[in-house]
Amino acid sequence: MEKKDYFTSEYVYIKDSKKKEDIKYLVSNLPDYFFEIPASSTGKYHPSFALSEHGLVKHTKVAVRIAKELLDNSALNNFSPSEKDIIMMALILHDGLKCGKTKEKYTRFDHPLLASSFVEEHKDKLSLNDEELKLLERIISSHMGNWNKDFNNVEVLPKPRDKYERFVHLCDYLSSKKFINVDFHGIDIAD
Repeated sequence: MEKKDYFTSEYVYIKDSKKKEDIKYLVSNLPDYFFEIPASSTGKYHPSFALSEHGLVKHTKVAVRIAKELLDNSALNNFSPSEKDIIMMALILHDGLKCGKTKEKYTRFDHPLLASSFVEEHKDKLSLNDEELKLLERIISSHMGNWNKDFNNVEVLPKPRDKYERFVHLCDYLSSKKFINVDFHGIDIAD
């Protein structure tokens, strides 16, 4: 399977055709390991569905699905269609460099910054305007929420400060909770 084909079901949630092509391009350029590894290198922080082969992809799909369900409910959000597309793009990419640019043994603490830089490195190939690009990068880099300090207790990652950053963090956070049980058929969520 080609890398971009892992998220065919999720691309449907992105309404703007140019942004849809942008996310396919970005996904195609993620490191190969992203599509193979479990969501957690230790098994400590994610539910069982995310601890096997393709676990990181499954975690990502669940985060995107949570976002879709919340974004479809107008009582829960007031995001514009363009903002919804950017949120979906951010969730698809948020853990794209979880173990570094080349696969390292453990999760990189700074992986949100690496993923944000990855988008920046590819900006000339994207249709996003400067404002959209900055929003995408910002909400990716703050997706860890309160878990923003390294092992030396130094604040390395930005905390979510606005509704966009908090929303992406919420979806990622819920997707990582052990009480969440999602049925998959292969790598797609069973409806």
